[in-house]
Formats: sequence, C-alpha cells, structure tokens
Amino acid sequence: MKKIGVLTSGGDAPGMNAAIRAVVRFAIFNNINVVGIKNGFRGLVEGDGIEMNLSSVADIIHRGGTVLGSARSKEFQQEDGFKKALNNIKYLGIDGLVTIGGDGTFKGALELGKAGVPTIGIPGTIDNDLPYTQYTLGFFTALTTVLESVEKIRDTSSSHGRTNVIQVMGRNCGDIALYAGLAGGAEMVIIPEVEYNIDEVCDKIMQGRARGKKHSIIILAEGAGDAKNISEIIEKKTGVGTRYSVLGYTQRGGTPSAFDRLIGSQMGAKAVELLNNSISNRVLGVNGNEIFHMDITEALSMKKQFDENTYELTKILSI
Repeated sequence: MKKIGVLTSGGDAPGMNAAIRAVVRFAIFNNINVVGIKNGFRGLVEGDGIEMNLSSVADIIHRGGTVLGSARSKEFQQEDGFKKALNNIKYLGIDGLVTIGGDGTFKGALELGKAGVPTIGIPGTIDNDLPYTQYTLGFFTALTTVLESVEKIRDTSSSHGRTNVIQVMGRNCGDIALYAGLAGGAEMVIIPEVEYNIDEVCDKIMQGRARGKKHSIIILAEGAGDAKNISEIIEKKTGVGTRYSVLGYTQRGGTPSAFDRLIGSQMGAKAVELLNNSISNRVLGVNGNEIFHMDITEALSMKKQFDENTYELTKILSI
C-alpha cells in the first residue's frame, strides 16, 4: 500500500474531520501517501484529488462538516461516470480507498470493490440508520445539538403554558427523536417505526395539564409527519396553544462531541491499518467500546432493528 485515497460522501456529519485527520496521519506514520478526494464520488469522476500532508489536517479535529467537501453524484452511478472514476483512481495512483458516509456511500464503495479497488467504509451519518453498527459517526453530536434546542424551547414553552412540537431529522430512522425524547424528558416521541394516534398524543397532553403540568414537549422525526400539521391538530383538539419548530440542518453542524472525535480517530486509523494489511471491502462499526469490521455486502444486507426497549422506557418515564 503506497497511496491511499479518502473521501466523504452524502450528508456531512460531525466527526468526519476527525476521521480524515486520522487517516492522513496514521498513513503518513506508516510511510503511506494520502490523496484527499474533493466532493465525494463526484471528485472521483472529475479526478479532483489533492495530496495531503500533516499540515493538511492541522486544527480540524474540532471542526464540524468535512474539509474535503461532500456531494452526491448521479454520474458516478452511470457506466461512463463509473469508468471515469476507475480511470482517475489509476491515474492518481490510489492503491486503496477509505470512504466516509452512509449507506449510499457504502454502495458506491461496494461497486468499487467489485471492480478491484480495495475499500474500507467508515459510517458517517447523523441519522444512526446503518443497521450493523450500534452508533454512527456524528449521531451523538447531532443528539446534543437537538437537546440544546429542546432546553431553549422548553423555557419559552413553560413561560407561555404551550405545547411545542419539535421536528428533528430522521426520514426512515427515528433514533435522533427517540434518544432526544428520553434524554430531554419529552412527553412523547413520534417516530416512523411506530404508528401513532393523534388522539393519544392529545390525551397525554391533557393528562399532564390535569396534574398541573403547564407545558408539553413532543419530538417528531421528519419521516413520521409534518410538525406544522400536527401542531395545528393538537391545538384544535386540546384548545392548548401549540407551536412547532423545525430544527433542520443545524443538527448536522457544530463542534463534534468527544465521543465522535474518539470513534472518528479510531476508525480512521483502523481503516488504514486494514488496507495496509491487505484487508479490504469491509466496513467499520462500533459495539460498546469496540471498533470492529465486517464484510460490506453483509452490512448492507442487514435490517435496522428498532430499539423497542428505549421506546418503552421513554413512554414510562414521561407519565
């Protein structure tokens, strides 16, 4: 392994820069050159690569986003674009590739692996929607960002005696809403994995008011409904003033948490170690305190298991 490429693709996630930094520095420590691919797979198609050194990754471990940029590429998914990417990998002298992103990124890495390019995938997505790993890079930072907003909204919600519906990211996976609901003391979470009844939501609000609770917080995953519509229905049915907030892309930004910096650093180094030992077409994951790796095809074929225990605990503790 003389030269390794690294790219970030799909939605950015806090901790990606920690992973990039680790890839570059661990590779250089092992006398391996590194090429940073700009803007994900689009950069591979366009041949947009830069030689990286120690200075290239100085003072980035604490920064959100990705210094390499990220973009989705339809051209890469087409035959001509894919061939361009393969030719550019050869032209840039890349012997192995580290890809950081979600399932779309891994699918791209899988195709490259089939074409003979050794790849290692690092899970970087705030949604925590990759089924094979307990946590993904960026999830806990996004969760902290949501909780900061919940606390601020709770202050004004309490002052005015209102119900607040807070919409967070999570189109197909409600982990951000679920964990934020538990950690933030929400009265209810609405997530795509569980069908909800708006009358039950309203009943929960009124039960709280009957025992003297002045306000309520409901956390909604974007894939489970529309915050504006739900808040209007709640106000109409309960007569309680209801407001909604859509947190949007604030959840992707910000300084990565200590946990995301740690696993980003560990995964970046592990990815280089695997490639340097001729182990490829694998993805990295987290299980407890352990960083592990598994076959990329197997990882992509797994189905996300809903965390029913956490969901039930959230319901119990919000009585």
